[in-house]
This record gives sequence, C-alpha cells and structure tokens, in this order.
Amino acid sequence: GDIIIATYMKSGTTWMQQIVSQLIFDGAENLDIPTLSPWVELRTLPTETRTAIQHQPHRRFLKTHLPADALRMSNKAKYIYVGRDGRDTAWSLHNHHFNATDAYFDRYNSGVEHLPPLTRGTADPHEFYQQWMAGDGFPMWPFWDHHRTWWAIRHQPNVKLVHYNDLTSDLPGTIRSIAQFLNMDIPDDRLDLITSHCSFAYMKANAATMVPRNGASWTGGAQTFINKGQNGRWRDSLGPAEIAGYQAKARAELGPDCAQWLEHGGAIGQIPGGLP
Repeated sequence: GDIIIATYMKSGTTWMQQIVSQLIFDGAENLDIPTLSPWVELRTLPTETRTAIQHQPHRRFLKTHLPADALRMSNKAKYIYVGRDGRDTAWSLHNHHFNATDAYFDRYNSGVEHLPPLTRGTADPHEFYQQWMAGDGFPMWPFWDHHRTWWAIRHQPNVKLVHYNDLTSDLPGTIRSIAQFLNMDIPDDRLDLITSHCSFAYMKANAATMVPRNGASWTGGAQTFINKGQNGRWRDSLGPAEIAGYQAKARAELGPDCAQWLEHGGAIGQIPGGLP
C-alpha cells in the first residue's frame, strides 16, 4: 500500500504530498508533512526520521526525486509522478536556490569533497535558466532523463503521471482521479474540504507545517519555499528564439508525445496527437 511521490524538484512535490496526506488523513489540519512523508534518499535526512519510516502506523507516502530507473520498483506500491514544463521548473528552482541560506549550502557541501561545491549563483532568473538549460538541470540533476524514465513506464497499472497544469486547472477533478488511483473512496463533502486544504492560498498560509525544517533553510522562511505557484513567469524574459529552442530540445530529448505532455499536461492517453 505504500505510495511513492516522485518528481523532478520544484515540480509540485509539496503540493502532491499535501494532496495525498489529506486523502490519507481525511482532511486533517496541522500535519507535519516533512516528517510524515520524508525525502527518503536525502543524504542529510535525520537518522531518527529515517528509522521512524519503518514504524509509521498509517499508509505510507514517501517522497523521492529519483528517476524511475534508480528505484527498486514494487508491484505492491503505487507511484505518482508529477511533471512540469522545464521553463516553469527552472524559474521556481531559481527562487528556491538563490534564496537558500548560507547554512543550506554549508549543509549540502559538507562531506562531499569529490563533487564541485553547490553555490548560490546568479540573482537573475533568466541567466539561471540559460545555465540550467546548458547544463541539463544545472546546478542540480539531469532534467530530460528524469522525465524519460517515468514516461517510459507510464502505462504500468501502479504508475500515474499527473501534470502541474492539471492541478492548477482542475484541482478537485485531479484529486478525485488520484483518490481513485489509490483505491480511496472520497465522499463529495470530504472532497470539498480536502480540495480547500490543497489550495495554494491554504498551503501558503500554513507553509511552516509543509516545508522542510519549517522553512529555516530559506531567507523569508516557509513563505519563500511555497512562493507563487504560478506558471508562465518565463514568458516576459524568454525571446522567441529561446522559446523555440526549448521546444526543439524537448522534442529531441523526449519525443513528440512526452514533450507535448510536459508542456501542456492532460491525462495520459488523452493528449492531442499522443499515444493511446
């Protein structure tokens, strides 16, 4: 019954954790999401949090940023993968990365002398995007391969791909489809409550209970981590050539069907021109 929430970072991870937590705990408030749903492969995850995973009495819902081919998959678990357009991901990642505290960088750079140091970088999100594109996810992990691995297993019955755009355009409908995938029967009145607790406004107001370390790793705290929740902020910065370049790169790396899904969203199998 385990639920694995998988994403490339800044693609709706915390949002999906909140949705699943609300489904499991029937709309309860003040849930400690980072403790209940830890990022399992995080090198700096506290030992006590990792140990506590083995003793959780509720249905477990764990977070990972691994590509599918780096996980030991199980037919006993359910996997939800959240996709988001790379341009939106990069803009969100810039806010997350540039506004991290010095202690954040110190923590991630400790004990990894064999890797180049993680640095704050530029304050300009457009320049950050250019570096991110040129470095395939720089300064984090590869972007295109991450999506390829999950797209490749999208038709497995215990795998569900959800797009960030679908969460923004039809939150209650998407929550209901997630509940059905998880074999949960949610009455309409509870769906209304759960949806209200998964709205951006609610999550922003209650960010401290949803964000790692209560937001202490970011300037401005948890409110910085849950920033705007908006797509399309790149439109005022990227010129036509850069937009066309991103789209061409996406098609070359992912193929036309995955590239179209990643840009627009939509249920797998219902993408215009997509695979059945």
